[in-house]
Amino acid sequence: MNKERFDDWQYPKIEDGKPTQYNWIVQHKDNLRLGYKTDIGAFSYINAKFGVTIEEGVQIGSHCSIYSVSTIDEKGGEVVLKKNSKLGSHSTVMPGVTIGENTIVGAHSLVLTDIPDNVVAFGIPAKVIRSIDDA
Repeated sequence: MNKERFDDWQYPKIEDGKPTQYNWIVQHKDNLRLGYKTDIGAFSYINAKFGVTIEEGVQIGSHCSIYSVSTIDEKGGEVVLKKNSKLGSHSTVMPGVTIGENTIVGAHSLVLTDIPDNVVAFGIPAKVIRSIDDA
């Protein structure tokens, strides 16, 4: 994590359904657990009806959508983005999914199932491509 970039990091002011100062939106804000030194890109949307946990050091690209509830099939479940995970821009995470610690999800991915720790995953649907250690 770029230490200088986060030296003055502060928790953002979050109002239900209104853009933060960084232009991302949360619905059901009381069910959002936001870790220290997180980075959420502009125009991202988080629906935390059944809980969303974003742990410390997580980076979320712009235009991402994180859903703990699906309005299409009414499935619901907590979404967890574990410590130091990265979600590429324009990606979507569906209800009940956990993205593992240090994992990188590529841009424009659709995450329908859990992704383990320390891997690179991407696609529609997102699939594990390789271990982080397999550089």
